[in-house]
Amino acid sequence: MLPVDESQVLAELTAAFEAYELALIRNDIEAVNDLFWNDARTVRYGTRAVERQHGHNEIAEFRIRRGAVNQSRELTNQRITSFGRDFGVATTEFRATGSNKIGRQTQIWIRTPQGWKIASAHVSYGVD
Repeated sequence: MLPVDESQVLAELTAAFEAYELALIRNDIEAVNDLFWNDARTVRYGTRAVERQHGHNEIAEFRIRRGAVNQSRELTNQRITSFGRDFGVATTEFRATGSNKIGRQTQIWIRTPQGWKIASAHVSYGVD
């Protein structure tokens, strides 16, 4: 069985997640794009129909084309779990500043030679 939440691995993964969050709210598009696995198999599903990207190129192009947007938000119910040394999952709920809608975010992270990267991401808003 893979070790779950080995302290060093969990700390590294948590730092990567926090770096993503900081880049997101700062609209650092280059840093956000760099945190996604640079591979055609990377997937990102966002909150709107136009936010379905397959492959790192589509993800990067979407963010560049969209440009800076207000991403400030409050995270709640955050869970980060590592499995072995090279795989992890980060989930969180969020509320955008000024909104009552609760969003949900799931990211699958993998360790690559370039560090921790998001291989799959899904963001949605609940219906409740």
